[in-house]
Amino acid sequence: MLRLSNAALLGALLTLPAVVGGQGAGAAEPGDGQRGLQLARQVCSSCHAVEAREVLSPVSQAPTFDEVADRPGVTGMGLTVFLRTPHRSMPDLILKPGEIDDIVAHILGLKGGD
Repeated sequence: MLRLSNAALLGALLTLPAVVGGQGAGAAEPGDGQRGLQLARQVCSSCHAVEAREVLSPVSQAPTFDEVADRPGVTGMGLTVFLRTPHRSMPDLILKPGEIDDIVAHILGLKGGD
């Protein structure tokens, strides 16, 4: 059985849409970034830095949302797949599709925000 580290899995999932012909860079993403930020503060901020320009996450191995947003090839579809997939180092989040859309919109809204 092939085992990937969480970082390798995240990278593969985030670039998946480019490989399978998913949403392009100009496609409108669903979700509300403000609601996503509020939800991320509640469910993600104990491990991740979720605010724009936060430099360090509370858990050193957890990437900041800014770092995730600025990874090459990150797409809404890739983030959605990642958030719907269980991971060894992350708690199993049970989020509704609309909540995932909102968190994805928040993360994508951080893209390139220096």
